[in-house]
Amino acid sequence: MDASMIVEVGVLDPELLQLSDLPLLTSKPLICKRRLDILFSQWLSLPESQRLVLSLLEDVKAGVMLPIPGSPSNGSPGASAVLLSSMFQAGNTPPLSPRSTTGSPLSPKSPMKRQGSGTTAQGSPLKKTSEAVKEIIPQFYFPYGPPAPREVEEECLAKINELFLSHPEGLPVAAFTGITKDVCKLPSFFSSSLFKKIDTSNTGVISKEQFLKYWTESNMLTTDVTMRVFQVLKQADKNYLTQDDFRPILRELLLTHHGLEFLHDTPEFQERYAETVIYRIFYHINRSWSGRLQFRELKRSNLIAALQQVDEEEDINKVLKYFSYEHFYVIYCKFWELDTDHDFLIDKDDLLRYGNHALTYRIVERIFSQVPRKFTSQVANKMGYEDFVWFILSEEDKSSEPSLEYWFKCVDLDADGIITPHEMQYFYEEQLHRMECMAQEPVLFEDIVCQMADMICPEKDGQFTLRDLKRCKLSGNFFNILFNLNKFVAFETRDPFLIRQEREDPTLTEWDRFAHQEYIRLSMEEDGEDASNGSAEVWDESLEVPF
Repeated sequence: MDASMIVEVGVLDPELLQLSDLPLLTSKPLICKRRLDILFSQWLSLPESQRLVLSLLEDVKAGVMLPIPGSPSNGSPGASAVLLSSMFQAGNTPPLSPRSTTGSPLSPKSPMKRQGSGTTAQGSPLKKTSEAVKEIIPQFYFPYGPPAPREVEEECLAKINELFLSHPEGLPVAAFTGITKDVCKLPSFFSSSLFKKIDTSNTGVISKEQFLKYWTESNMLTTDVTMRVFQVLKQADKNYLTQDDFRPILRELLLTHHGLEFLHDTPEFQERYAETVIYRIFYHINRSWSGRLQFRELKRSNLIAALQQVDEEEDINKVLKYFSYEHFYVIYCKFWELDTDHDFLIDKDDLLRYGNHALTYRIVERIFSQVPRKFTSQVANKMGYEDFVWFILSEEDKSSEPSLEYWFKCVDLDADGIITPHEMQYFYEEQLHRMECMAQEPVLFEDIVCQMADMICPEKDGQFTLRDLKRCKLSGNFFNILFNLNKFVAFETRDPFLIRQEREDPTLTEWDRFAHQEYIRLSMEEDGEDASNGSAEVWDESLEVPF
């Protein structure tokens, strides 16, 4: 063959050789074989392929040894070898035909340098061109929080060096408050708890090296405040918080907060205050009611904001969430009023006197059957102080979700998750009888059902679910109508002016209003003043009870 033929073969247009998309490997082998046969027939019908075959036959007749692609050749190659070299430049398997000549490694237009047949690379050219390019994806998930900027880290280290400079032998617990608040960004009354976490050997001092080790291992610089609080409070072998975990920080709060200094001479009230704060925290935050506070519950709550507020606020009564002393005073005095024998336990008859006999016998019976919550008193038919805290928080603020869950369990007699008119009638019958005894105009149950349906708007007529009640802002009245006569009457005769006043200050909850009113009443009784005379200067008319 002459050189012109070789040039013609070298400009073989790959577009002449096309193959429709091959089926997946999971298809039948016969279909694949037919497609390959079609490909071979198309290739063999090309003029260049025919000349190549004829050239190979002539070389065989002449006794010329045919070179194998990928193997070295001794002697000058024949025309067929040149043709083979130009068509199968690299590798020992033919590549698939490319769709376009632009940029193809087998196309003469390709800028890629073509190599001779004697220096072929291992593997298929297709494998090389289809190999994915590795990209380095930057880290986007940080389990302990994103890394802090370098200037923040340098600022913290400078603060640590400054605090330890005056105590080269180590910081005692009395001088550890600066580390707790300024470096770790925790409330100051966490100081003793944090100190004990680091001083595992109980030496009484913490060196700079000890603190830096704990600070690094605990990722104090990168974790958020919620995780820091959780890590300091919890036990080393637990992944949740218990009530006992909060006692150390409350003891320190009682010792250091200016608003609680007057309790230093009454250790009993200090203990009761700490218990009440803990019970309120678990009532609102521990939504599973398991007594084990999980990190996700802590993160979703407002406790961290309350901890920071009580650390900054000198007036403890302005911290309405959990820590207000006035709120504790109201709860404790209400319990003390019912506990006539002062054994720190109350029974059914005691609870029936609550709120001037506001509750019905049937709802009190349900409470003492421990349907909404198991008692912690460990005395049969007796309610302890913790149980009473849960009751009074649920009774006086029926707009909160824990309260709705508490009373829903009481009214749902068959525990099927639905309150039906039959269950509602069971509780309302006693309400109706009491209204008749008090010479009040009774409201028929049929009218009550229609009124509740219009107020709650349940998804299914005649079936009230917990989801329906949580969706409605007036759901507290749903339960008041069934078993609290005083609040039912107050709801029916509500003063629109008082309703407007409540809407003007939506930050106050029903519990906040109740606690404020009761604290004024109790404080005046303690001072020997009559609640109906001479109280205009101290009574907040906007929060006065409407009945």
